[in-house]
Amino acid sequence: MIKTIIFDLDDTLLWDKKSVKQAFEDTCLLATEKYGVDALKVEDAVREEARKLYQSYETYEFTQMIGINPFEGLWGNFLDDHTYFKKMAEIVPNYRRDAWINGLKQVGIEDEEFGEHLAEQFPINRKKNPFVYEETFTVLNKLKGHYQLIMLTNGSPDLQNTKLTITPELKNYFDHIIISGDFGKGKPDPSIFEHVLEVANVEKEHAIMVGDNLMTDILGANRTGIKSVWINRENKQYNEVKPTYEIKHLEELLELLQ
Repeated sequence: MIKTIIFDLDDTLLWDKKSVKQAFEDTCLLATEKYGVDALKVEDAVREEARKLYQSYETYEFTQMIGINPFEGLWGNFLDDHTYFKKMAEIVPNYRRDAWINGLKQVGIEDEEFGEHLAEQFPINRKKNPFVYEETFTVLNKLKGHYQLIMLTNGSPDLQNTKLTITPELKNYFDHIIISGDFGKGKPDPSIFEHVLEVANVEKEHAIMVGDNLMTDILGANRTGIKSVWINRENKQYNEVKPTYEIKHLEELLELLQ
């Protein structure tokens, strides 16, 4: 019998990909207005430059372990009390600036000042657009009071809490919110899942993990012996990681639990 449901945050409850996409669209449009370039080409170029730069820093291995992607680096401040987060906080101002300046150069625009301006606009635009899947609150309303609800999210506590601050309705549904940056290791490391079971005071047989990412949410649950539900909204193909259940829409979780 399931007593505890563990939810991932990004792209499970919050539509993070859409928020990032919208922030890019709004920011790159400024380049179209000023230079007549295709906004989508600017976005692709900046994404590519951001990935390249992100991998070049000494913090890359840490961000991989905690689960922080390059685009979070373009708007997070990482004001967390940890050596590597402090290093990230030092790195990100130049990282953002360089990602945008280099991206603009890729599409033929040499304008450092404008690149810096776009680097400052992107975080503003990302915070303006906190998308939540339309079914998120419907499902949480039906579960609250019947199950212990836990949020288990990879990332920097400062950034994940910012996401929760700009979607304030979400927090109140959860009995516990566990962020990998606080714990020191991220999904799929089994230790963070064991930590969740301890905090929840529940046996693994009575818990279930719901998430969109096979390589973090589902793999980690499998390694810990927790049942898993893969929410596959984009019709992705399986890899070697197999979930216990697969759903295409969060509301299907309600039927599953019955």
